[in-house]
Amino acid sequence: MYDPLELSLKIEKYVVNNNFQRKYYRFRGAKYYGGISTADVVGCNLNCVFCWVHPKIRYRIKDVGKFYKPEIVAEKLASIARKANFRQLRISGGEPTIGEDHLICLIECLEKYPYRFILETNGILLASKDYVKKLSNFNNLYVRVSLKAGSPETFSKVTGAIPKAYYYPLQALKNLINYGVPCHASVIIDFCKKSEFKFLTNNLQNIDPILVTNLEFESLILYPHVKKGLKKIGYKIE
Repeated sequence: MYDPLELSLKIEKYVVNNNFQRKYYRFRGAKYYGGISTADVVGCNLNCVFCWVHPKIRYRIKDVGKFYKPEIVAEKLASIARKANFRQLRISGGEPTIGEDHLICLIECLEKYPYRFILETNGILLASKDYVKKLSNFNNLYVRVSLKAGSPETFSKVTGAIPKAYYYPLQALKNLINYGVPCHASVIIDFCKKSEFKFLTNNLQNIDPILVTNLEFESLILYPHVKKGLKKIGYKIE
Protein backbone atom coordinates (compact mmCIF):
# COMPACT_ATOMS: atom_id res chain seq x y z
CA MET A 1 0.00 0.00 0.00
CA TYR A 2 1.04 3.62 -0.47
CA ASP A 3 0.20 7.03 0.94
CA PRO A 4 -1.17 9.25 -1.89
CA LEU A 5 0.44 12.30 -0.28
CA GLU A 6 3.86 10.71 -0.64
CA LEU A 7 3.08 9.44 -4.14
CA SER A 8 2.11 12.98 -5.17
CA LEU A 9 5.66 14.17 -4.51
CA LYS A 10 7.12 11.36 -6.61
CA ILE A 11 4.73 11.95 -9.52
CA GLU A 12 5.33 15.70 -9.42
CA LYS A 13 9.02 15.21 -10.21
CA TYR A 14 8.06 13.81 -13.63
CA VAL A 15 5.05 15.94 -14.58
CA VAL A 16 5.98 19.42 -13.30
CA ASN A 17 8.87 21.37 -14.79
CA ASN A 18 10.28 24.47 -13.10
CA ASN A 19 7.15 24.68 -10.91
CA PHE A 20 4.91 26.41 -13.47
CA GLN A 21 5.01 24.02 -16.44
CA ARG A 22 2.83 20.90 -16.35
CA LYS A 23 2.51 17.84 -18.59
CA TYR A 24 -0.65 17.40 -20.72
CA TYR A 25 -1.31 14.79 -23.39
CA ARG A 26 -4.31 16.27 -25.22
CA PHE A 27 -6.85 19.09 -25.45
CA ARG A 28 -10.42 18.37 -26.53
CA GLY A 29 -14.11 19.09 -26.27
CA ALA A 30 -16.23 16.68 -24.19
CA LYS A 31 -19.97 16.04 -23.81
CA TYR A 32 -20.07 16.22 -20.00
CA TYR A 33 -21.75 19.15 -18.23
CA GLY A 34 -23.65 19.83 -21.42
CA GLY A 35 -20.38 20.40 -23.27
CA ILE A 36 -17.02 21.35 -21.79
CA SER A 37 -13.53 22.27 -22.94
CA THR A 38 -11.08 19.73 -21.53
CA ALA A 39 -7.32 19.45 -21.02
CA ASP A 40 -6.05 15.97 -20.19
CA VAL A 41 -3.19 16.06 -17.72
CA VAL A 42 -0.49 13.42 -17.13
CA GLY A 43 -0.07 11.80 -13.71
CA CYS A 44 -2.23 10.88 -10.73
CA ASN A 45 -1.65 10.19 -7.03
CA LEU A 46 -4.14 7.30 -6.90
CA ASN A 47 -3.73 3.95 -8.67
CA CYS A 48 -7.42 3.14 -9.09
CA VAL A 49 -8.00 -0.22 -10.78
CA PHE A 50 -11.15 1.21 -12.40
CA CYS A 51 -9.55 4.31 -13.95
CA TRP A 52 -10.89 5.01 -17.46
CA VAL A 53 -7.50 6.31 -18.65
CA HIS A 54 -5.75 3.64 -20.68
CA PRO A 55 -2.77 1.98 -18.95
CA LYS A 56 -0.50 2.95 -21.86
CA ILE A 57 -0.99 6.56 -20.76
CA ARG A 58 -1.38 6.11 -16.99
CA TYR A 59 1.83 4.14 -16.51
CA ARG A 60 4.08 5.96 -19.00
CA ILE A 61 4.24 9.40 -17.40
CA LYS A 62 7.90 9.81 -18.38
CA ASP A 63 7.14 9.29 -22.07
CA VAL A 64 3.61 10.62 -22.59
CA GLY A 65 2.63 14.25 -22.99
CA LYS A 66 4.30 17.63 -23.32
CA PHE A 67 5.03 20.43 -20.87
CA TYR A 68 2.88 23.57 -21.16
CA LYS A 69 2.95 26.92 -19.41
CA PRO A 70 -0.29 27.90 -17.61
CA GLU A 71 -1.07 30.71 -20.06
CA ILE A 72 -0.81 28.33 -23.03
CA VAL A 73 -3.15 25.83 -21.38
CA ALA A 74 -5.60 28.67 -20.68
CA GLU A 75 -5.48 29.81 -24.31
CA LYS A 76 -6.06 26.29 -25.63
CA LEU A 77 -9.02 25.68 -23.28
CA ALA A 78 -10.59 29.02 -24.12
CA SER A 79 -10.10 28.48 -27.86
CA ILE A 80 -11.91 25.12 -27.77
CA ALA A 81 -14.73 26.61 -25.70
CA ARG A 82 -15.10 29.60 -28.02
CA LYS A 83 -15.31 27.48 -31.18
CA ALA A 84 -17.78 25.00 -29.66
CA ASN A 85 -19.79 27.61 -27.73
CA PHE A 86 -19.01 25.92 -24.39
CA ARG A 87 -19.34 27.85 -21.15
CA GLN A 88 -17.16 25.67 -18.94
CA LEU A 89 -13.59 24.37 -18.76
CA ARG A 90 -11.91 21.53 -16.88
CA ILE A 91 -8.83 19.33 -16.50
CA SER A 92 -9.27 15.56 -16.72
CA GLY A 93 -7.16 12.45 -17.40
CA GLY A 94 -5.16 12.68 -14.16
CA GLU A 95 -4.99 14.64 -10.91
CA PRO A 96 -4.85 18.40 -11.65
CA THR A 97 -3.89 19.43 -8.11
CA ILE A 98 -0.42 17.90 -8.56
CA GLY A 99 1.70 20.95 -9.36
CA GLU A 100 0.11 23.55 -7.09
CA ASP A 101 1.93 26.55 -8.57
CA HIS A 102 0.91 25.61 -12.10
CA LEU A 103 -2.74 25.13 -11.17
CA ILE A 104 -3.01 28.39 -9.23
CA CYS A 105 -1.37 30.30 -12.07
CA LEU A 106 -3.65 28.58 -14.62
CA ILE A 107 -6.81 29.59 -12.76
CA GLU A 108 -5.48 33.14 -12.55
CA CYS A 109 -4.95 33.13 -16.33
CA LEU A 110 -8.47 31.83 -16.88
CA GLU A 111 -10.05 34.69 -14.96
CA LYS A 112 -9.75 36.95 -18.00
CA TYR A 113 -11.99 34.59 -19.97
CA PRO A 114 -15.81 34.39 -19.54
CA TYR A 115 -15.86 30.73 -18.50
CA ARG A 116 -16.28 28.73 -15.32
CA PHE A 117 -13.44 26.38 -14.43
CA ILE A 118 -14.50 23.06 -12.89
CA LEU A 119 -11.72 21.50 -10.84
CA GLU A 120 -12.33 17.74 -10.90
CA THR A 121 -10.16 16.26 -8.17
CA ASN A 122 -9.81 13.27 -5.88
CA GLY A 123 -9.30 15.80 -3.09
CA ILE A 124 -6.15 14.21 -1.69
CA LEU A 125 -4.01 17.35 -1.80
CA LEU A 126 -6.87 19.67 -0.86
CA ALA A 127 -6.71 18.21 2.63
CA SER A 128 -4.20 21.05 2.98
CA LYS A 129 -5.90 24.20 4.30
CA ASP A 130 -3.20 26.38 2.74
CA TYR A 131 -3.92 24.98 -0.73
CA VAL A 132 -7.67 25.54 -0.38
CA LYS A 133 -7.11 29.05 1.00
CA LYS A 134 -5.36 29.94 -2.27
CA LEU A 135 -8.25 28.52 -4.29
CA SER A 136 -10.72 30.62 -2.33
CA ASN A 137 -9.37 33.74 -4.03
CA PHE A 138 -11.01 32.88 -7.36
CA ASN A 139 -14.56 33.66 -8.50
CA ASN A 140 -14.46 31.48 -11.63
CA LEU A 141 -13.86 28.21 -9.77
CA TYR A 142 -16.10 25.26 -8.88
CA VAL A 143 -14.71 22.08 -7.29
CA ARG A 144 -16.00 18.53 -7.73
CA VAL A 145 -14.45 16.04 -5.28
CA SER A 146 -14.55 12.36 -6.24
CA LEU A 147 -14.67 10.11 -3.15
CA LYS A 148 -14.16 6.81 -5.04
CA ALA A 149 -15.84 4.51 -2.47
CA GLY A 150 -18.16 4.40 0.52
CA SER A 151 -15.77 3.08 3.17
CA PRO A 152 -12.04 3.12 3.98
CA GLU A 153 -11.82 -0.62 3.36
CA THR A 154 -13.31 -0.51 -0.13
CA PHE A 155 -11.42 2.68 -0.96
CA SER A 156 -8.18 0.91 -0.07
CA LYS A 157 -9.09 -2.20 -2.05
CA VAL A 158 -9.92 -0.41 -5.31
CA THR A 159 -7.16 2.23 -5.13
CA GLY A 160 -4.39 0.30 -3.40
CA ALA A 161 -3.88 3.23 -1.03
CA ILE A 162 -3.71 3.12 2.75
CA PRO A 163 -7.21 3.11 4.34
CA LYS A 164 -6.71 6.41 6.20
CA ALA A 165 -6.35 8.16 2.81
CA TYR A 166 -10.12 7.72 2.49
CA TYR A 167 -10.46 10.65 4.88
CA TYR A 168 -8.24 13.08 2.92
CA PRO A 169 -11.01 14.02 0.45
CA LEU A 170 -13.48 14.41 3.32
CA GLN A 171 -11.07 16.87 4.93
CA ALA A 172 -10.82 18.58 1.55
CA LEU A 173 -14.59 19.07 1.46
CA LYS A 174 -14.51 20.47 4.97
CA ASN A 175 -11.75 22.90 3.95
CA LEU A 176 -13.59 23.97 0.80
CA ILE A 177 -16.79 24.70 2.69
CA ASN A 178 -14.97 26.53 5.48
CA TYR A 179 -13.27 28.77 2.91
CA GLY A 180 -16.43 29.33 0.91
CA VAL A 181 -15.32 27.55 -2.27
CA PRO A 182 -18.35 26.24 -4.24
CA CYS A 183 -18.18 22.45 -4.35
CA HIS A 184 -19.95 19.12 -4.25
CA ALA A 185 -18.94 15.48 -3.80
CA SER A 186 -19.39 12.50 -6.07
CA VAL A 187 -19.05 8.79 -5.35
CA ILE A 188 -18.92 5.68 -7.52
CA ILE A 189 -22.11 3.91 -6.55
CA ASP A 190 -20.68 0.53 -7.62
CA PHE A 191 -18.34 0.78 -4.62
CA CYS A 192 -21.06 1.71 -2.13
CA LYS A 193 -22.91 -1.12 -0.44
CA LYS A 194 -25.86 -0.10 1.73
CA SER A 195 -23.89 -0.08 4.96
CA GLU A 196 -21.04 1.81 3.29
CA PHE A 197 -23.41 4.38 1.85
CA LYS A 198 -24.78 5.07 5.31
CA PHE A 199 -21.24 5.42 6.65
CA LEU A 200 -20.38 7.84 3.88
CA THR A 201 -23.47 10.01 4.21
CA ASN A 202 -22.99 10.22 7.99
CA ASN A 203 -19.49 11.56 7.41
CA LEU A 204 -20.76 14.08 4.85
CA GLN A 205 -23.63 15.08 7.14
CA ASN A 206 -21.15 15.88 9.89
CA ILE A 207 -19.30 18.23 7.53
CA ASP A 208 -22.37 19.90 6.01
CA PRO A 209 -25.85 18.48 5.20
CA ILE A 210 -25.73 20.15 1.78
CA LEU A 211 -23.07 17.63 0.76
CA VAL A 212 -25.57 14.81 1.21
CA THR A 213 -28.29 16.68 -0.66
CA ASN A 214 -25.98 17.40 -3.60
CA LEU A 215 -24.11 14.08 -3.62
CA GLU A 216 -23.50 12.95 -7.21
CA PHE A 217 -23.56 9.27 -8.16
CA GLU A 218 -21.17 7.90 -10.76
CA SER A 219 -21.27 4.49 -12.43
CA LEU A 220 -18.29 2.50 -13.63
CA ILE A 221 -17.52 2.37 -17.31
CA LEU A 222 -16.45 -1.23 -17.79
CA TYR A 223 -13.73 -0.87 -20.38
CA PRO A 224 -11.75 -4.11 -20.97
CA HIS A 225 -8.80 -2.87 -18.88
CA VAL A 226 -11.22 -1.89 -16.07
CA LYS A 227 -12.76 -5.38 -16.02
CA LYS A 228 -9.26 -6.82 -15.94
CA GLY A 229 -8.28 -4.61 -13.00
CA LEU A 230 -11.39 -5.50 -10.99
CA LYS A 231 -10.88 -9.20 -11.67
CA LYS A 232 -7.27 -8.93 -10.51
CA ILE A 233 -8.29 -7.68 -7.05
CA GLY A 234 -11.27 -10.05 -6.88
CA TYR A 235 -13.92 -7.34 -6.70
CA LYS A 236 -17.37 -8.28 -7.97
CA ILE A 237 -19.86 -5.57 -8.91
CA GLU A 238 -23.24 -6.11 -7.28
